[in-house]
Amino acid sequence: MTKFTVNDRPVQYRMDPETPLLWALRDASNLTGTKYGCGTGDCGACTVDIDGEAVRSCQVTIGKTEGRFVTTIEALSPDRGHPLQQAFAADNVSQCGYCIPGIIMAASVLLRRTNDPSDADIDGAITNICRCGIYPRLRGAIRRAGRIMRGEEQVAAAPPPGVTPEDAARTVPALGRPGVQPERQGRSTFR
Repeated sequence: MTKFTVNDRPVQYRMDPETPLLWALRDASNLTGTKYGCGTGDCGACTVDIDGEAVRSCQVTIGKTEGRFVTTIEALSPDRGHPLQQAFAADNVSQCGYCIPGIIMAASVLLRRTNDPSDADIDGAITNICRCGIYPRLRGAIRRAGRIMRGEEQVAAAPPPGVTPEDAARTVPALGRPGVQPERQGRSTFR
């Protein structure tokens, strides 16, 4: 059994230790914000934060993740209040949105290192591929998020998700409290 921490919760996977982290997150934990793109580590749609590093989750096994701390887009900010989420919404960065979780996770690692990144810092940290071509707005949104983090700018809040964390936990047991069985958390009324 492989044990590590996902989104500040201890997890144990009864899966082959050679299973890519991406599939454990998506299939076993139902954390579908981490996207499957290429499966070769080139596109970055599956980027997560492992111990403060942006990692392509399709390229690391759960066995290699033993004892580590994994953060997915779901835990970045449940109310979409993270400066990156606010800046991406304010600058209309997303188009189809498929690559955005991986890009935001890579950018969040960058902004923890420096909240005033240069173009070279951004280009070095964000190697994700976006088929929609958001790149012209991407740098601006990352810079704006840095200004928000530094307290130099505020933006109107992005709308909150249409579901409370409690309702999400009832629908997706992996988002619930550790040790509480899904049937004890209740059923969701939304579809």
